Amino acid sequence: MPDPLVLLIGVVIVALVFDFTNGAHDSANAIATIVSTKVLSPRTAVFMAAALNLAGAFIGTKVAHTIGSGIVHPDMVRGCQALTLAALGGAILWNLLTWYLGLPSSSSHALIGGLMGAAVAYRGFGTLHYLSIIEKILLPLVLSPLAGFLAGYALMLGLSWAFHNATPRGVNHSFRRLQIASSALMATSHGMNDAQKTMGIITLALFVGHEIPDLTVPFWVKLACAMAMAMGTAMGGWKIVKTMGHKIFKLEAVHGFAAETSAAMVITGASLIGAPISTTHTISTAVLGVGSSKRLSAVRWGIAGNMVVAWILTLPCSAIMAWLIFEVLGLLGLTAVAAPGI
Repeated sequence: MPDPLVLLIGVVIVALVFDFTNGAHDSANAIATIVSTKVLSPRTAVFMAAALNLAGAFIGTKVAHTIGSGIVHPDMVRGCQALTLAALGGAILWNLLTWYLGLPSSSSHALIGGLMGAAVAYRGFGTLHYLSIIEKILLPLVLSPLAGFLAGYALMLGLSWAFHNATPRGVNHSFRRLQIASSALMATSHGMNDAQKTMGIITLALFVGHEIPDLTVPFWVKLACAMAMAMGTAMGGWKIVKTMGHKIFKLEAVHGFAAETSAAMVITGASLIGAPISTTHTISTAVLGVGSSKRLSAVRWGIAGNMVVAWILTLPCSAIMAWLIFEVLGLLGLTAVAAPGI
């Protein structure tokens, strides 16, 4: 039987690796449009996004609480540190696969799917917190992309009406500076939602290992997760930047402003109610909404269809990967750790 403290340290390290890959995978969410419209250079955009991801990570902990206690029943999995390790492993594998393929899938749902799959492998379906999963995971899974699409569509229509007498060149010149603000807002909202997910999994690991009495997020966990995500963002995810910035819809500065602003509003609202939504889903559908406001043929729906396939597969595939990793950990004797009385 491994030393529980050593296993816990391993879980924290793997969680921070996941947070790093999350930052690299999702850096496109904040910078794809601003890079594709050439408002900022890729290097400047990446480092701006990294700094604001860091800042956003310290705003609230409701999403972290949902991850820590709203997906599985913490008391039912207490003592099995391998569960969090398998959940993270499944999420990382799926992140790496979709990153390699250049598909903007959801790091959030990969982590959630991994946690669900590992919990089921450990003690069955009874470990899942079904009501919370429906309210905080499945409903936002459907509603947040729809909200992103509608918000992008409506905002772009409003801007088109407001500036219908202006020349396209004049409009884009005006919105180049405004897009810097919208990109900054998008990066901050990304930190608010995505960095908190790793905070939640590390806090759950600490609770499982009897290192903390409840699921309150320690300050050092906030700092470590914020730094890991910021460093990952600084690495950039250039394949996904190319997909989101160029292949879905040919963006100009006004389109980037509309997409980023509408997506950031949806993500911030979800963060305030503790819903761990996919920032990738939201900004992608906002871009689709903005493109559709011009004309439906302006959007390359084939690329959008590939993204939808990746979204649908994320939860089950990451769950299966985590389940398999948990079984491997069992063969290695790493799942035998249990709290007294469980």
